Amino acid sequence: VRLVESGGGLVQPGESLRLSCEASGFTFSNYGMTWYRQAPGKARELVAGISSDSFDKDYADSVKGRFTISRDNAESTAFLQMYDLKPEDTAVYYCRARRQSNDYWGQGTQVTVSP
Repeated sequence: VRLVESGGGLVQPGESLRLSCEASGFTFSNYGMTWYRQAPGKARELVAGISSDSFDKDYADSVKGRFTISRDNAESTAFLQMYDLKPEDTAVYYCRARRQSNDYWGQGTQVTVSP
């Protein structure tokens, strides 16, 4: 089982990034997917989640209207489109796949927002 995040980087405030989470080793289309982030010295927090069929989506209040979660079950990939990035969005971003007792995490990708 693997979850591999990519797309992070260094951007200026107001810019955009698109994170990807490529899954392998399990039936991706059966799993809910969630993006989390962890800033230095802070607890990991939920950013956005999407159901296996993309019908349900949830967002943290801090990113509503700026971030969009999506998935492509044919490509076994989840996405996090981030617009209007702010310095407080700086963190390591992780994707998580969960179904019943199965719970998988990626290794994370760094997003840094700085002037």
